[in-house]
Amino acid sequence: MNATGTTPTAFPSLNDSDCYPTDNPEKKIFVALHLAVILIGIPSNIFFLFVSYRLIRQKNELGVYLFNLALSDLLFISCLPVWIQYGLHDTWFYGKTACVVCVFLLFTNFYTSAILLSCIAVDRYIAIVHPLQFREFRKRRIAVSVSIAAWIFAVVFNVITVHPNSVYSEDDSICLDIFPLTEMQKRVSVARFTVGFLIPALVVGFCYWQIYSDVKKNQTLGSMERRHVFKLLGGILLTLYLCFGPVHIMMVLRVLLEKCPNPNWLFIGYKVTVFLSMLNCLADPLLYGLMSRTGQASASNVLLNFRRMWKKKEKQRETGHQNSHILGTASSIRSMLGNMIMRWMLSTRSAVNMCLSSQAVLLLMHLNQTLSSSVLILQDLMLNSLCQQTSGALRRFQHPCVALSEL
Repeated sequence: MNATGTTPTAFPSLNDSDCYPTDNPEKKIFVALHLAVILIGIPSNIFFLFVSYRLIRQKNELGVYLFNLALSDLLFISCLPVWIQYGLHDTWFYGKTACVVCVFLLFTNFYTSAILLSCIAVDRYIAIVHPLQFREFRKRRIAVSVSIAAWIFAVVFNVITVHPNSVYSEDDSICLDIFPLTEMQKRVSVARFTVGFLIPALVVGFCYWQIYSDVKKNQTLGSMERRHVFKLLGGILLTLYLCFGPVHIMMVLRVLLEKCPNPNWLFIGYKVTVFLSMLNCLADPLLYGLMSRTGQASASNVLLNFRRMWKKKEKQRETGHQNSHILGTASSIRSMLGNMIMRWMLSTRSAVNMCLSSQAVLLLMHLNQTLSSSVLILQDLMLNSLCQQTSGALRRFQHPCVALSEL
C-alpha cells in the first residue's frame, strides 16, 4: 500500500531519497505484521460470515451489510500474500495485467468497506432514533439492493480512477508506487479522500452522534445498557477514523508535499498508516460480530450448533462401536456352539444319539434366533436412550434473547 491507501509497499527509486527512502530495513517486521493479519483475519471473517448468514436467515437487514463487509475484508486479505512478496523484493514480478487487477481489487474492497460502514450507521440511526417513521427502509430486500449498489459504485469508481499507466511502471517493475504524481493522479487522490473517507466519516459521525443523544435521553434504558451502547459507538468511530483517516490524510499530504525538501516524517507516517489501514479487517469481526448484542447472540448459536453436531457424531461413533462389539460377541457364541454340536454329531453313530443331535441342532437354531432378537432389543434400547438424551438437551437449550439495542 502506498500513500494512496490500500496496499503494502515496495519502495521505488527516487532522486529525493529523504522523502521516500529506497532502503527498507524493517522487512521482517513488515512480513510479520502482514502474516498476523492473514492468520487472524481469515478465520475470524469466515466465522463472521456464518454469524451474519444466521442474521440474514432471521430476516435481519443488518446481517446483509455485515455479510458483505466480511466478504470485502476477505477480498482484501486474499491479496496480501502478493503484496508481501512485492514488499520483500521491491520488484513486481507478475506483469501489468496482474498489477492492474490487484490494485483494482484492493481499491474496490477499500471503498466498499467505507460505503458499507456508512450503510450500517444509517441503518442503526433509523432503528434507534426513528424506529417507526422509516421502518420500511429496514427491510432485507432494501439492504440487498443497497449492498449491490455499493459494490457497483465502488467498481465503477475504480474503473474510472485506476489506469494501467498510473499504477504500473514496466521499466522499474513497480506496481502502484509511481512517482511523481501527475495532475490527473492528484485529482484522483483528492476524489479518493472525499469519497473514501470524508463523506463516510461525516455520515457515520452524524448518525452515531444522534444515536448517542437519543440513548442518553432515554430513561427506559439502564446505566449498563447505556454504557454498552456508548462503548460500542466509540469503538466503531475509532475504527473508522483510525483505520481509514490517516491513510487518506497521507493521500492529501502526498499531493501537497510531492517535492518535499527533507521530511523524513512523511515516510514514517506512511508506514504507520499502511499498517493501521489493514487493522480494519480485524476490527470489523470484533466490533460487529462479538461486541454487539446481535452478533453475540448469533455467534453463540453458531457455536452451539457446531457443538451439537460434534457431540452427535461422537455419539454415533460410540454407538457403532458398541453395536459392532455386541454383534461380534453373538457371532462368536453361535460359531462356538455350532462347532461343538457338529463335532459331537460326527462322533456318535446310534439313532438315539442322532435324535439327540437333531434336537441339538434345533436348540442351536432357537439359540441363534434368541441371540439375534437380543441384539435387536439392545440396539433399540441404545437408540431410545440416545433419543432421550438428545431430547433432554434440546429441552434444556434456550435461544439467547435479542437485546433491546441491536448495536
